[in-house]
Amino acid sequence: MTLDEAIGLAIKLSRQSQGLSQEEIGASQSFVSDVERGKKSMTVQRLDAFACRLGVHPAALMVQAALIANPSMNIDLLFDNIKNDLRVKQ
Repeated sequence: MTLDEAIGLAIKLSRQSQGLSQEEIGASQSFVSDVERGKKSMTVQRLDAFACRLGVHPAALMVQAALIANPSMNIDLLFDNIKNDLRVKQ
């Protein structure tokens, strides 16, 4: 699964869990459908706008997408990797 597909699925799962239609998250139904199927990429600004409409932090969508794209990774391992990445950069 590509990262675009994983991000799309994360958005779709969040949207569906809240009972929202594709139109209710701030773009045309056609665009949202393409994003959810991984056919279109999103800008960071659009990801942030979708996250805001979904009531979640954009990082939560990215974490969910990372876990979807890497089924062998669990959330604890992912967060350990992120913590190590942030320490290296500081």
